Amino acid sequence: MRSAAVCLVALTLALVGCSRDDSLADQYRAGDNKGYIAGDFRVVEIPVAERTDPVEFDGVIEDGTPVSSDDFRGNVLVVNFWYAACGPCIAEAPLLEEVWQQYKEQGVQFLGVNTYDSAASATAFADDNNVTYPSVIDAGDGQVKFAFAQVTPIQATPTTLVLDRDGRVAARIIGQLASASILSTLVDDTLAEAGS
Repeated sequence: MRSAAVCLVALTLALVGCSRDDSLADQYRAGDNKGYIAGDFRVVEIPVAERTDPVEFDGVIEDGTPVSSDDFRGNVLVVNFWYAACGPCIAEAPLLEEVWQQYKEQGVQFLGVNTYDSAASATAFADDNNVTYPSVIDAGDGQVKFAFAQVTPIQATPTTLVLDRDGRVAARIIGQLASASILSTLVDDTLAEAGS
C-alpha cells in the first residue's frame, strides 16, 4: 500500500514537473542571480576560485562496502542527503535517478548519504523507488554529514551537492529538487570546467 502511495505522489509530482521542467532550467540559465529559483528551493553555484578544500570522508554503504572520498576523485560526484520518511526525498528520488542514468556513462558518480535509517530501511527505500546508486549509512555517528558540513552548509534534508573532479563542492541545492534539468545543468557546468 505504501509503495502505491509513493508511486502516486511521485507520478503527481512528475506530471506537475513536466510542465515546469524546461522553464525552471531556462530561468536558471538566464538569471543573473543564480542563488534562487522560483521560490521552491535554493541553488548556489560556487566559482572555481571560491571553492573550499576537497571534502574528505569515509563511510559504509548499504551492503557493508566501505567507501571514501578517494574512491570518487577524478570524477564529478553528486551527493544527496536523505532519509526514507522524508516526503521531499521520496518526491525527488525519480529525478535524481533520471540524472544518474543520464550521466553515469560520462564518469559522473552518485552517492546518497542516509542520515537517519538502518541499512535495511535504506535498501527498502531504494528498491521501492527504483534508486540504483549506493548510499552511505550515516545514522550512527553522522561523520559523513559532518565532513561535508565542515566545508558547506547542510541546512536541510534533502540537500544535494555537486563536487568537482578535485572533490570540492561546486554547487549546492538546498531542499527538494524540483527539476531534473536543474541538476543536469549543474552537472554539465561542472563537467565543462577547464582542466576538469
